[in-house]
Amino acid sequence: MKATGKFHAVFLNTVFPTICFQIARNNAKNMKKENNYILLKNRYYIFSLFLGIVFLIASLFINYFAGIYSIEKASNPVTDIILSNIPVFDVDFFFAYGAFAFIALIGFLCAFRLERFPFVLKSIALFVIIRSIFISLTHMGPFPDMMSISPNFINKFTFGSDLFFSGHTGMPFLIALIFWKNRKLRYIFLALSLIFGAVVLLGHYHYTIDVLSAFFITFGIYHIAVYLFKKDYQLLLNGLEQINTVK
Repeated sequence: MKATGKFHAVFLNTVFPTICFQIARNNAKNMKKENNYILLKNRYYIFSLFLGIVFLIASLFINYFAGIYSIEKASNPVTDIILSNIPVFDVDFFFAYGAFAFIALIGFLCAFRLERFPFVLKSIALFVIIRSIFISLTHMGPFPDMMSISPNFINKFTFGSDLFFSGHTGMPFLIALIFWKNRKLRYIFLALSLIFGAVVLLGHYHYTIDVLSAFFITFGIYHIAVYLFKKDYQLLLNGLEQINTVK
């Protein structure tokens, strides 16, 4: 009887929970595949995803020409309460490759749940376009001892004079706002926003005002995106419960 009791205890405390966990995980995987299949068969989702991709590509073109314009019109640098009082640090690696790692993380999160793609793509595109307008209006030259940027192809996306406001600071903050209801993702992207803000200051890539203003401007961009892309935002929040109501 004692042996049987021990067997029951071991089964209930270890084997049974493990079996339940495996069943739940397998069900979650199957449900995810089924949900993705339904999404990819939905006309609204496909059309919205296509628009998001086109919108993002268009925003990158606008950003490129705005960056070229900012170089042509760049004026003299100014003093800065932080940059003028700290030495420049070699943070080029974190500035360049950290941005690529950040983009890869966003792609992974959206690929994991396809319903996230439309709103994330459109929000990022809106962010890029609004920032392009800002850098076209502000012609302040870069800080004199700004750290050089490598590899060279990075210069196709950042131009040195595209200063106001900091994309490295604002973009992670935007993603934090998008995933605000997910505590882990919220804190991860808030931390990345602060880290990138520190990086661009240490490398003298941005003035202090570029970094601080990024939080306030990005907050506004997020709410504009929620207003403009209501259905995509609801899709991101509610998944199939929303897609089933959209024809």
